[in-house]
Amino acid sequence: MKAEATFDTPAAEPAARAWNAVSADLQPDAHADHWSEPALWDGSLPATPPPVDEARRYCESLARRHYENFHVATQLLPSRLRAHFYPVYAYCRWADDLGDETGDPARSLRLLDLWEEELDACYRGEARHPVFVALRGTIEQCHIPPEPFRDLITAFRQDQIKTRYETLDEVLGYCRYSANPVGRLVLTICGYRDPERQRLSDLTCTALQLANFWQDVARDYRIGRIYIPLDAMARHGYSESDLAAGRFDERFACLLRELVERTRDLFEQGLPLLSLVEGRLALDIELFSRGGMEILRLIERRNYDVLSRRPFLDSADKAMLFASTLGRRLLRRHPRGSSVGEIPEARSEEKRSAGEKPY
Repeated sequence: MKAEATFDTPAAEPAARAWNAVSADLQPDAHADHWSEPALWDGSLPATPPPVDEARRYCESLARRHYENFHVATQLLPSRLRAHFYPVYAYCRWADDLGDETGDPARSLRLLDLWEEELDACYRGEARHPVFVALRGTIEQCHIPPEPFRDLITAFRQDQIKTRYETLDEVLGYCRYSANPVGRLVLTICGYRDPERQRLSDLTCTALQLANFWQDVARDYRIGRIYIPLDAMARHGYSESDLAAGRFDERFACLLRELVERTRDLFEQGLPLLSLVEGRLALDIELFSRGGMEILRLIERRNYDVLSRRPFLDSADKAMLFASTLGRRLLRRHPRGSSVGEIPEARSEEKRSAGEKPY
């Protein structure tokens, strides 16, 4: 499950640099590659927890290395909140890689069990893994309950044992664990805890996850997973053998059109959240929402053919998206300006993917 693949681009800074300095002092025989590539982790932990400052630097480095857009988005937030997002991102990155990148479901399940044990240790103040050492302060200062973290592990476990979904409701149930907890973590860090904001956030996060699924149909099938509901496939007369053959035709186009339209509706239902959060957080949320909707539009422009090439926003597309979204928000603050048009169409249709104010 790669909910962030819509925007993912590599950055140059090696994530291991900060932790290598720690491991050299604390563990002369430490395997640095375990810290730079979570999927290589063997479940071992440092004999002594790293210093908190070093653990925080490791999490920030991991975020910058793996997810350039996460780093850009966090720069829009106040610095005192920005620091909390790095360990949360590192937690999600590690758990996601343990579930998706080991190549062995049994091993993934074992490592996810160990990951949850370290989460429990974190809430007891006994963590030794650098991610949890850094996360402890964020949990305490932001009063984050364990449920969103546990829900993510539930989703990653489910990926190891369930690879087909009969109905869209089943897929939405999966999103309840795979995507929605991320939005709730963001809201909690920013001081929002009310049910209405959480409901709108859930709509947005579910839509982002679905957009990623429709973008990654071919990639997911290569790793043995189908997130397109089987009843929808049957309704359009499209079979798994057709998918295995990469067969794009009118049946598949109609199938994906139905799913894209449902996903766009979820994005639109979630947009009222923008008026219920502080401006800088609203800009972050709108960037991700508009980015997800732009992926849907790219799919449409390709007549729903996501099997031959994967729709993807390149750097220029993202720059245009940022400028248009920022301009739209400025015009809302200064209504005498000209009206806001549609998001500029992406320059490139596809790329191969390598009630309280808290501030």
